[in-house]
Amino acid sequence: MSSEAPTGPPGRSRPSRVVIDAVVQEFTTRDGPVRALDGIDLTVEPGEFVSLIGPSGCGKTTLLQLIAGFQAPSEGRVTVDGEEVRGPSPDRGVVFQAPNLFPWSSVRANVEFGPRMRRVPKAERRATSDRLLALVGLEEFARSRPDQLSGGMRQRAQIARVLANDPGTLLMDEPFGALDALTRERLQGELRRLWRTTGKTVLFVTHSVEEAAFLGSRVVALSPRPGRVAFDEPTPFGTEEHDEHVRADPTFVAFRERLAGVIHGFGD
Repeated sequence: MSSEAPTGPPGRSRPSRVVIDAVVQEFTTRDGPVRALDGIDLTVEPGEFVSLIGPSGCGKTTLLQLIAGFQAPSEGRVTVDGEEVRGPSPDRGVVFQAPNLFPWSSVRANVEFGPRMRRVPKAERRATSDRLLALVGLEEFARSRPDQLSGGMRQRAQIARVLANDPGTLLMDEPFGALDALTRERLQGELRRLWRTTGKTVLFVTHSVEEAAFLGSRVVALSPRPGRVAFDEPTPFGTEEHDEHVRADPTFVAFRERLAGVIHGFGD
């Protein structure tokens, strides 16, 4: 089993190292303060794919938003490549559950939006969009509008748009949660291949034990609120290439069932 994470093609941004150091997050409500996260210590090495799982309300999305810079922690620090996170950055690309594409623009224009805002020359923008649309299998739909695409295709377009900024880290908040089961499984395989191709650091929030085990090179589970790290292990196949058949492998099945036991145990 390989222990080395993919590093990505040369000449593009290298994957980032994310460190969450003693992070606490509290919110003020009408009923008083609510502690969402309590003492989170977590290091994500460059090129890792970390699946983040746990019961509803455990703080998974909150943790992702702290890394994205959408919120600041109540206590502790979040750093990316040694720099404290103080706000959003194109180097931390966020993929949401609902694709946030511009409905009036073509798929290509959506993908090129970030580079255009950074005043990247037109020829370079076009080369980037050509490469990414081919990478996500949408090269034939470059001129289509988002409302002409299926749900799975819109998610692939959203991923391509985020990748156009060449982030070191991809933060994905249940991006396949609203899709049908067959589309979801197909996109899981495509995302796994995309990760191996680009070498990005990925943090992926999910409620699905199977999805967490299949996608991640590592799985981190948070306990019920206040969220704490309750489980943190590499997955059986780590960074190795695998396909849908791995779901029937006894080693994978045993890991998935053990992870399910941890999650189900939170309700006891």
